[in-house]
Amino acid sequence: MNAKPRSSDSLKPGSDAPTRIVVVDDHEIVRECIQALLQRQAGMTVVALVATGEQAIVVAERLKPDVMVMDLVLPGLDGAGATQQVLMLLPKTRIIVVSSSSAPEHVQGALRAGALGYVVKEGVGSDLVCAVTTVMAGNRYLSPQIADCAIEGALSARTTTGYLWEHLSPREREVLRRTAAGTSTAQIALQLSLSPKTIDSYRSRLMRKLGLPNRSTLIRYALQHSTSAF
Repeated sequence: MNAKPRSSDSLKPGSDAPTRIVVVDDHEIVRECIQALLQRQAGMTVVALVATGEQAIVVAERLKPDVMVMDLVLPGLDGAGATQQVLMLLPKTRIIVVSSSSAPEHVQGALRAGALGYVVKEGVGSDLVCAVTTVMAGNRYLSPQIADCAIEGALSARTTTGYLWEHLSPREREVLRRTAAGTSTAQIALQLSLSPKTIDSYRSRLMRKLGLPNRSTLIRYALQHSTSAF
């Protein structure tokens, strides 16, 4: 495992610090090729190379990267599981899954886990660079090789009531319930004995899991599903 500590300059508001990236792949040659590719790009730097999902969680918590490039098939904890756990700790980290598979079920699984990007390995060159730029702008990126039907299926799978209830934690469900009831952040924080900042973190996590771009769409979603889901 190879990692560089986070510099204090990258934490300064308004700094021009590069996008900090962790690469997760169990094949050393793949890790090094991706590192070489991204290091050549202006405004991007690879801060760690790791080989397993478990290592990815440890390094993510320590370095707090902007982006993680995550292989889907890993020994032990797979890429989807590692993605979920990283995002529980760091909801603002963008995760791009890289896989040799373009099968709809694999794309759907990655997006359900919270990945913002999915890149097919055969197009990993300029495709991956574009993916990093796109997710850093707050948008989703999927390789052109992925069929439209797979994309639509993946996105719809993330916003069904069944998915919502099965994959949200009890606390996330409670925050969503109270959001649907029109309760303010301050009120929810008081009712649940948490800080307003923690409630905002739960809302960010909900938006990522449900593929919703902002708080207003989360509130609409909560209202639309308040009867069937809760």
